[in-house]
Amino acid sequence: MSPLTRRRLDAFRRNRRGWVSTWLFLAVFLLTLGAELICNDRPILVRYDGAWYVPILRNYPETTFGGDFKTWADYRDPYVSQKIAEKGWALWPMVRFAADTINFDRVRPHPAPPDAENWLGTDDQGRDVLARLVYGLRLSLLFGLALSLVSTVIGIAMGAVQGYFGGKVDMVGQRFLEIWGGLPQLLILIIVASMIAPGFWTLLGVLVLFSWTSLVGVVRAEFLRARNFDYVRAAKALGMGDFQVMTRHVLPNAMVATLTFLPFILNGSIVSLTALDFLGLGLPPGSASLGELLSQGKANLQAPWLGITGFVSVAAILSLLIFVGEAVRDAFDPRKTS
Repeated sequence: MSPLTRRRLDAFRRNRRGWVSTWLFLAVFLLTLGAELICNDRPILVRYDGAWYVPILRNYPETTFGGDFKTWADYRDPYVSQKIAEKGWALWPMVRFAADTINFDRVRPHPAPPDAENWLGTDDQGRDVLARLVYGLRLSLLFGLALSLVSTVIGIAMGAVQGYFGGKVDMVGQRFLEIWGGLPQLLILIIVASMIAPGFWTLLGVLVLFSWTSLVGVVRAEFLRARNFDYVRAAKALGMGDFQVMTRHVLPNAMVATLTFLPFILNGSIVSLTALDFLGLGLPPGSASLGELLSQGKANLQAPWLGITGFVSVAAILSLLIFVGEAVRDAFDPRKTS
């Protein structure tokens, strides 16, 4: 590790708010990756009549546990639970609801307020809010990371080509960006949603078309500045090709600005999916997402736990990313790492 990198890491650690936010965000992300182990309507592990079963990974017929029918076992059914308890035991997740599990046992009409069974209440379809929050966080974070990664790669490539070669290449690229940036994104999304069934990959493809432009200007400026440096000219004089010069000598300088903007790009990606789901232009109906939870809160003002849960979760995730971005920006600031 170089001394400069070590100083940047030390500066990042000294920013207590950013350092704590990083660990909190990583903890939330890792927990949501195991959403099935936290919220599920199936046991994680079953020990029955001397045999081991893993319902969370495989479907078993009801007859496996002494039932009467060969249909898939409903582990929330008291009859099946009693059969398992007679000859064994079941290890359940912390929350006994999946994202699409409807609680038919509630006496009060849905949406029902929080209680000992549904810790954050239920939505207007009787689904557990906490389970949908955990699954929705995982979907939003994975979508945001995928969108940020693809957009960053494309944006760096386009900005590098424009800045390194300059001249007509740069002029044509800039005019293309001006035209492309003026296209109505929302209208295009509405057209795509009316022609193609919305889904994770469909939304990702459409949003990538417009989000890759965010880094082009920064990377282009770094390449324009560095392409005439002495070490770049020396590399060319030694016979090194353009691609090698760009990747080995100029790109590391541009990556400083890229890493600084990356948390904010991830923030914007999560907001994009949340906004589209809130407007009904995002994922298919029934999908667990933060935008759908906020939409439920707007449609059910008599159930404040829906809106509060959605607002607090979105605000918390976005705030953590902002704090991480500020810490990264300060770590790469030469005035604070010298």
